[in-house]
Amino acid sequence: MTHDTAEQLASYRRTIDNLDSALLYILAERFRCTEQVGHLKAEQAMPAIDNERERRQLDRLKNIANDVGLSPHFVEGLMRMIVGAVVERHREIAAEK
Repeated sequence: MTHDTAEQLASYRRTIDNLDSALLYILAERFRCTEQVGHLKAEQAMPAIDNERERRQLDRLKNIANDVGLSPHFVEGLMRMIVGAVVERHREIAAEK
């Protein structure tokens, strides 16, 4: 590997590291917001799952994925994992009330 190649690779990796950090900060903020939703739902005795909202959101995000060149299948899996964690937390909050 040449010096130039090593430098280019290091530069790409620094960018990836920064983006990974940004993703985590964004996810943390998302979970803070969904925590508030969970408390509101628990106070109002609302179900943890809103299938219609999830369907609309997933459709919207898959359309965005297409627009930006991401696999809609990947985005669907990612969002199902995130929403699954949120629903689990909402159920925990409801059980604590």
